Amino acid sequence: MIRVVIVDDEALVRRGFSMILNATDDIRVVGTASGIEALDVIKVERPDVLLLDIRMPQVDGLTLLSIVSTLPERPAVAMLTTFDADEYILTALGSGASGFLLKDTEPEQLGQYVRALAAGGVVLSSRASRTLLNAHPGPTAELDEEAERVSILTDRERQVLRLVAEGLSNADIGARLYLGAGTVKDHVSAILAKLGVTSRVQAALAAQRAGLLDERPSDR
Repeated sequence: MIRVVIVDDEALVRRGFSMILNATDDIRVVGTASGIEALDVIKVERPDVLLLDIRMPQVDGLTLLSIVSTLPERPAVAMLTTFDADEYILTALGSGASGFLLKDTEPEQLGQYVRALAAGGVVLSSRASRTLLNAHPGPTAELDEEAERVSILTDRERQVLRLVAEGLSNADIGARLYLGAGTVKDHVSAILAKLGVTSRVQAALAAQRAGLLDERPSDR
């Protein structure tokens, strides 16, 4: 059973998302909150997935995200917004979020997104994906440094990283490359260490800025 906590200042969003997710067989909303009290809920319930509003009057989602990212058993976090193009997308993803969803996400897709997050995947709405891909790549020196870090990866690690950047979970990567789940997990851990990042999304950003996604996949 996938345990979910929803943090949003709108009761209608909390209630609506809860009804949709609790109607599934494998997902349960174990807690909801509207502000700073979310930290207590998260620590007590220890969810697998946290759906976190990026803009709230009491405390903004980015502040909560920075705190949640330091927890020893941190959940996969997807940021929620009502805006088509939120200026905080890159900040949130760079701070450890694993997804970015609009609050008008289709009900039948919400459960799929939560499952993907729980499985270690990266989940982005189509419009958030466009913002990510069209983002300014940054200074040349930064690009050169990231390209150098990516270059030290083995061929297999580059294959895994490319699939991570495409949003695939460990299970999906294993199926694509005919690898066991444990082997994929070891590869992902090695990739994060070599790139000097702490999350799959940060690794995906590094891969995108280093041009790895523009390379043709190896026939091997």
